Parts: sequence; structure tokens; C-alpha cells
Amino acid sequence: MVFVGCGVVLGPVALDIVDLKHGAEPVIALLEAALTLVLFTDAMTVRRRDLRTGGFLPGRLLGVGLPMTIGAGWLLAWPLLPGLTPWELALVGAVLAPTDAALGKTAMSSPRVPALVRHGLNVESGLNDGMVLPFFLLFLAAIPGTSAAQEGEQGVFWRALVLSSALGFLVGAVGGRLLRSAQARGWVSREWAQLFVPAVATAAYALAVVVDGSGFIAAWIGGFAFGYTLRRFPAAELQENPGPLRDVPDRTAAFTEHLGELLASLSLLVFGAVLLGPTLEKLSWGIVGYAVLSLTVVRMLPVAVALAGSGLRLPTVAYIGWFGPRGLASVVLGLLLLEEEHVQGVELLASVVAVTVGLSVLLHGVSAVALADRYGGWHEKTTATGRKLREGTPVS
Repeated sequence: MVFVGCGVVLGPVALDIVDLKHGAEPVIALLEAALTLVLFTDAMTVRRRDLRTGGFLPGRLLGVGLPMTIGAGWLLAWPLLPGLTPWELALVGAVLAPTDAALGKTAMSSPRVPALVRHGLNVESGLNDGMVLPFFLLFLAAIPGTSAAQEGEQGVFWRALVLSSALGFLVGAVGGRLLRSAQARGWVSREWAQLFVPAVATAAYALAVVVDGSGFIAAWIGGFAFGYTLRRFPAAELQENPGPLRDVPDRTAAFTEHLGELLASLSLLVFGAVLLGPTLEKLSWGIVGYAVLSLTVVRMLPVAVALAGSGLRLPTVAYIGWFGPRGLASVVLGLLLLEEEHVQGVELLASVVAVTVGLSVLLHGVSAVALADRYGGWHEKTTATGRKLREGTPVS
């Protein structure tokens, strides 16, 4: 809230220090760097056991809830955002579907909240931003004249999805193996090992961009491959070299995570300046109404459907449904749309994204602590009565 508020003050609404008119390239570069690091580290830290241990929750949220959220956002945009083409409406649903754990961090990390719920929300947030990218690219390719349309939907599929995924996997796997080999031989210190991680993320992104693919998808897949490789070849090699390098596996991504958080915070400041501030001067009921529905109905109804029959109680379903904050991924995808001259309703799209993310920053930020305590209190009282809750399922 502080960063976004300061951004509004620095933007054209007040001090007019930061805007897109005096050079959009540095702004876009900052946001793309932040999203690349976040995608890479989010994927890097997800393990297969995360989807097996209590995996019914993230599995349902991602496999059922995410596609339904995109579809619900698409359908509700029809009556509230007139003037947009069907594919532009679909872009609204895709851009505003991914959640951002950073904006609801208290709600997702409070020790009073059951571990199963915290685990599910974290895994969902770590994966849904990468999973929504194919939808975004395919919808964009369906609009004539856009950068993605030049390749056609088949070209987007092969270059942005298949080729980018293959390159990202290759860079991540090779980078992880090189790092492990260097650590096993004592060729790299703990500090330099941490600096190697953003280098791998950047390499995956850049290599995909060179072949006109999707750098974000490459970074996301690269994070999976890099993390898996680090876990696949750790102990046996490092045991041969006792000393400070032995504990590197658990700390390798720490610097990149902190750097990603810093860039994400700066991105929220830029968001307040270049998107939210100017949008506040030209609000409409349709935009505000859609933003409210996006944070409630579009998120909560698919979550309720996805968790039907799971054995989770109503307070848990409501808690999970509410804490689907929108943040960095939506901001970056929204700004990338502003670069597309052939998207006719791009200004309306940007306004909807700005208001939705702005409301999310405010409402989820204000409610995170209070609702986490209230929900945690409900769980503690219910458990104290001797009732067995599915929410209490142990999670490693």
C-alpha cells in the first residue's frame, strides 16, 4: 500500500516525475525483470511432493479453479466492458486470473492458519502466473495485427510454448548441473553461488526472446528444471567436500528471492505512477464494478466449485476464495498490452487492470492480518472441541 501510494504521488496526478511518456522502455524492463525472477524462483521452490502431500488443494485450485476463473472473467466482462472484442474480453480474464502471494503474505504465512491452507495458497500462487501465460499468448494471437498474431496461433504454440519451454528446461537443467559440479569441487563460494541463480533466469529469458519465443515461459520452466537439478544432485557430491558449502542447497535461491521482492516492490511503485494514478482521473462504474466482481465472484465462485466435495469447511473455502490477490503478473501483462497498437480497447483494458490491482492492494492488504487471526481462531476453537477437520491434514 505504501509503495503504490508513493507511486501515485510521483506520477502525473501529483508530482509528474514518473510516467510512460518520457520513456516506457526502462519501466517495461524493470517490470519484466521482476516478473522473470519471481517466475523462476516460484517454480524453483515447488517440489513434486508439494503436489502430492495435501496436493488435492493446489491441484483443484490450479486444475479446476484457474480455467474457471479465466472463463468467469471473460463472461462477466461482456456486459460491464462494452466496446471490447471477444478476444480482448478474454485477455481481461487471463490477465486478472493469476494471484500474487506477496500482497497477501500474512494470510498465507500466519502460523494460526492451518498448514494445509497456507501450503495450498502458496503453491497455487507460485504456479498460476506461469500457467496463465499460454492463455494470454493464444488470446493475443487471435487479435489481428498484434505481435503474437504475426506468428499465428500455430506459430505461438510452437515458438512461445514448445520451443521456449524446451530452451528454458535446457538452460535450467544445465545451469543447475554446472552449479552442483562447481560446488562439489569447491570452485564457487556460497555468495557467488547465489549470484549464479539470477544469471540462469536471465539466460533462459534471453534465449527464448532471441528465437521470438516467450521469455517468461522459458524462465518459469527453467526454474522447475534448475530446482529439480539442485535437489537431484546435492548430498552425494557435497559430502565429499565438508565445510560451508554443505548447506548451500537450502540457501541458493535466497538472494534471488530477495532481489525479486525488491524489484516487485519497485514495480508496485511504478504501477501506482503510470497506471493507477492516471486511471483514477477517469473512473467509470463499469470499470469499478468489474474490479469488485473480479476480486469476489470471479475468484470465489470458481474456488467454491473447485473445492466442492473436498471435505473443507465453509470458512476455509471462503478464506481461500478471498485471498486471491492480484499483483505483479497482472501489472506486467497489462503494461505489455499497452505496447500493442492493434488492440483497440487497450486503454480500457489497462484501466480495468489498474483498478482491480489497486483495489486488491488495498482490500487484501487491510484484511490480511485480521482475517488470518479470525480464521485461525475459528480453526483452533473447532479443533479444541475434538472435531476432526480436513484442514488439519499434516503437510511437510
